[in-house]
Amino acid sequence: MAATSSDPVSVSRCDGGSALGEMSLLKKRKISLSTVALRSADYDCNEAFLPTLTYDDYYIEPSLIDLANREHADAGYCSRVSNFMVGRVNYGSIRFFGETDVRWLNLDQIVRFNQNQVVVYEDEGSKPKIGSGLNKAAEVTLVLNFPPEEALFALDDNGMEKFVLKLKNKTEKQGARFISFNASNREWKFAVRHFSRFGFTEEDEDDMELVDATVEEGPENSREGTREEEKRHENDGMMVDEPRLSPSGAVLSHSLPAHLGLDPLKMQELRMVMFPTGEEDEVLFDSFSRQKLSFKKQASRTDAANTPPLTSGQVSTLQSSGQRKSHRITPTAIWGTPSPLSSSPSSKQALIEYDISKTSPGPSTNILMTQQNKAVLPRMRKIDGFRVDLKCETPVGNLSNAIVDAALFMGRSFRVGWGPNGLLAHSGLPVKNNGYEKGLSSLVNIEKVAFDQTVRDEEKKVKEELIDLRFISPLNLHKSLDHKTVSIQVGSFNLKLRRPICSSLKLPEVCRQYIEIVEQQFDVSGLCASDRVILMHQVMIWELIKVLFSERQGSSTLALSRVDDVVDMLADKKMEPLDIEPEAEPFVRRSEFSSWLQESVCHRVQAEVSRLNDGDDLIHIFSLLTGRQLDAAVELAACQGDVRLACLLSQAGGSMVSRSDMASQLEVWRSNGLDFNFIEKDRLRLYELLAGNIQGALHDSVLDWKRYLGLLMWYQLPPDTSLPVIIDTYEHLLDQEIAPDPVPVYIDEGLLEQATDISTGVHYDLAYYLMLLHAKKEETSGVLKTMFSSFSSTFDALDHHIIWHQRSILEAVGAFNYKYLYVLDMSLVSQLLCLRQCHWAIYVVLNMPQDLDVPGLHASVIKEILFQYCEIWSSHEEQRKFIEDLGIPSAWMDEALATYFQYYGNQMKAFTHLLACSSWQKAHLIFVISIAHSLFLSSEDSRLWKLATSLEVHKSEIADWDLGAGIYIDFYLLRGSLRGEDTMPELDSIDKKNVACRDFFTRLNKSLLVWGSKLPLDVRATYSEMANEMCMLLMCSNGEKSTCANQLNRFNTILGAPIPEDQRFSHMQDAVSAFTFWLKEGVLATDL
Repeated sequence: MAATSSDPVSVSRCDGGSALGEMSLLKKRKISLSTVALRSADYDCNEAFLPTLTYDDYYIEPSLIDLANREHADAGYCSRVSNFMVGRVNYGSIRFFGETDVRWLNLDQIVRFNQNQVVVYEDEGSKPKIGSGLNKAAEVTLVLNFPPEEALFALDDNGMEKFVLKLKNKTEKQGARFISFNASNREWKFAVRHFSRFGFTEEDEDDMELVDATVEEGPENSREGTREEEKRHENDGMMVDEPRLSPSGAVLSHSLPAHLGLDPLKMQELRMVMFPTGEEDEVLFDSFSRQKLSFKKQASRTDAANTPPLTSGQVSTLQSSGQRKSHRITPTAIWGTPSPLSSSPSSKQALIEYDISKTSPGPSTNILMTQQNKAVLPRMRKIDGFRVDLKCETPVGNLSNAIVDAALFMGRSFRVGWGPNGLLAHSGLPVKNNGYEKGLSSLVNIEKVAFDQTVRDEEKKVKEELIDLRFISPLNLHKSLDHKTVSIQVGSFNLKLRRPICSSLKLPEVCRQYIEIVEQQFDVSGLCASDRVILMHQVMIWELIKVLFSERQGSSTLALSRVDDVVDMLADKKMEPLDIEPEAEPFVRRSEFSSWLQESVCHRVQAEVSRLNDGDDLIHIFSLLTGRQLDAAVELAACQGDVRLACLLSQAGGSMVSRSDMASQLEVWRSNGLDFNFIEKDRLRLYELLAGNIQGALHDSVLDWKRYLGLLMWYQLPPDTSLPVIIDTYEHLLDQEIAPDPVPVYIDEGLLEQATDISTGVHYDLAYYLMLLHAKKEETSGVLKTMFSSFSSTFDALDHHIIWHQRSILEAVGAFNYKYLYVLDMSLVSQLLCLRQCHWAIYVVLNMPQDLDVPGLHASVIKEILFQYCEIWSSHEEQRKFIEDLGIPSAWMDEALATYFQYYGNQMKAFTHLLACSSWQKAHLIFVISIAHSLFLSSEDSRLWKLATSLEVHKSEIADWDLGAGIYIDFYLLRGSLRGEDTMPELDSIDKKNVACRDFFTRLNKSLLVWGSKLPLDVRATYSEMANEMCMLLMCSNGEKSTCANQLNRFNTILGAPIPEDQRFSHMQDAVSAFTFWLKEGVLATDL
């Protein structure tokens, strides 16, 4: 309420109260007589739900008068006040977003503005949930009282940028979003999602490395401040003795040590001494120690100023840390969606959201994820587990930010670590954690490495067009090249490794095809401006590869009168390629490189010229010269009537005689004491450049590295200097820190606001590395790993889709031969797998060079891909056919499919694929444990016999064959013999059949012992069923010469069979009955 009025306040009696009562109520509602005009007719003293505010220097918008009036006009208005604001004069304000319910709010207790700080809901017990009351999203404005005014305005642009950067870091550290800082009125604006404590402590002000300002107050202001403090104590009922404070400033009179009769202050100090900690992440103890230091500073200042001690309203950092803990269950809000270019590339930016609910069921989505440099800010999705009350923290929670191991909550099923395809599941702090939010170990964070960031548009949606243009089409082009095949032996299989071959004569055509693929990406909708800059850089890189490493077929003579003539001829795009002599090829390559440089910096020159004023003609000419646009520079000088300058410009970069003459003229002027103040500085810069003195021409000007290289080549070095010498000269100046660093394109073009995580001394632009490779082929092996890092061409640390092709083509033309670049190969493999392109991932693996120190590397990686991504390639016939055409052994594919089907319970398909891959032992195991018994119990005897006999051919390679599948084969043979079939001709007597059955029962019992717990109950039931059937057939096979002894032997065999006890007891009864009958008849003695 900024309204000020001199109108008197008219007080009238309202229903049920006197004017004095109304005035008392108005005072409590913070309606100052000097600042507002109260209309008693519009204000109802019975509306007790209006917010309470009694401090004179605090205000609200809408004012209490406006709230009352609007409530009269629109009932319920106070429950939905839009853009409600609370503020304190010269301290700041809070504007709450949306509609706010202000009824019954005691603003005296809820909102507290201190110097450079604001606290809302100081009492954690009274704080409502997020989104209720004033604990909601808002825009905060704080008026900083430091640094001193003269120090602030004395800061230059660089100093002010550093100060604002520190404010941004402080804002983000507290979980807020920085909006602006106005140096003229010292207003610091930021947005918060909910409230606790925001602003600066005294230690924070010291960290800003600026001198605190001493606010000069006159006697009147000082007395007014004293009266204000007394008034607050009076209104709050605080005119009592101050309770004792801890070093942190917290009131300890109601703490547990106080109730126990102990000194709370000494207990706090004793706790700090007994439990020291050095961890930066410890919130409680660290804040306590910092506040203790703050208390000492405050005490010294208080003693010096002879002011009263801290009041209870000055809450300590210890209390505020406890307040912050209560909000750590809720992740920090991400305000807006930052650009991928908003910060420097690092490992933290490689994480994006992984939403389980959006994945379809099935093994591929559980194992294969297709979802962090910091080009994309990480976002996490949490799966709630058992929540632990942060008020009951343990020492483990204080020391490691993890209350307890999440596995204790989630049981044996919980696992933490890296999953396939870049999935990270863990219970620690999320990657994007600014230190103010504490992790809960009962919450499992699932984060996904953003391998597919390069195929996402501005809305972070995957574009199928980008998948085709950035991965599929380039790989198809790579596959169409001539390849040299090398076979390596992997066990009993041969694996065909591939290596592309490309002659230098065909290199221009190959580069042109790659450029066409890149140019097609410009037509894809939804690409951001930074992506287009990167695409343009890729085009220029392919052009540079063509310039530096291609060759031309020599033929008849080509008269080269001057190098400039060659430049002009090759610059004309309408001319056909010329056949040149070998002696002229270095000059032609130099001229083509010069044309490449001109094209590379053309847009920089145009942008620089567009910012010039009409009168800056000389600066305009100089900018044109930095891009070697000589025709435009000469024309501009002639149009301005400066014919002499135009003549000089027409000879720029020509013979060394002209440069020498210009340098001599400048030296004569200096020796004769010419006053250069009568010559424009920009004209002198042109003269210095024409004289070949590029350092004198640049002075303190900042120029990008490509234009600096161009000035060195065009105006300083002789026109017949070879390209390797030019590059060596630039490298020498770079080592002397004279030439600008050849920084990567995303820094050079200003795509990143900050690039503090990139060391420009390590990560140079890929174009510069190509120049070094051309100039020093034999000395570049040390920089190849850095050269083929993604940082040399893009801000996405995980994107290797184009750098892999550039490496491959350079190797194909023989530019270098270096086999230790497996990181680049595997990075592209990871990207392809993330995009579900398993067949192309295997193709890349086959293009990896062979290393005898790591035998079996290719086979291991390919098998890993086949096993982990089996569902993908097996469900796409095109991928499966592609893999087979690459020469991958079908046995590896069948083994992967067998594992896949076995995992999902399709044992029959798993058995079939194990047979196909000749894995007889595993097939036998599945047959015995999972297949045979089900077929037997379902009476599918013919199918069971067929499967068992398919394994019998390889029984010599199968352990425990006689105790596994052999049992079923022997059962059918023995059963046929007992039935009278001619399945086992050798069993021509009862005794032999009895012996065969006894051996069969012995094998059944031994099989049960050998397989043990591996056999399910159904297998045991199958064995029992087979034994019982054999017993019945054996008893029925009496024969003509069957004797009592034969029958007793059969009973003895049957009693040893693995049959149920009730059946065994029945057979035993039959044996006893038969034995009794034989004794009674006297037959037993005769037979025996």
